[in-house]
Amino acid sequence: MHKTSQSIVFIAAMILTIVLTDILFFRHHTSQRFIVNVGIVLVFLAFYWRFFKRN
Repeated sequence: MHKTSQSIVFIAAMILTIVLTDILFFRHHTSQRFIVNVGIVLVFLAFYWRFFKRN
């Protein structure tokens, strides 16, 4: 896979994870939803830097 397509798949997986978590667990909890979404983005960012960044 090219680096661009890997990034697109990775971002799509992150968005899907955030949306499903919001719908399944935090539908009526606004502040907790925001905190969990930030945490998910940070975890995905850490995985990206660890496994996909090749500089």
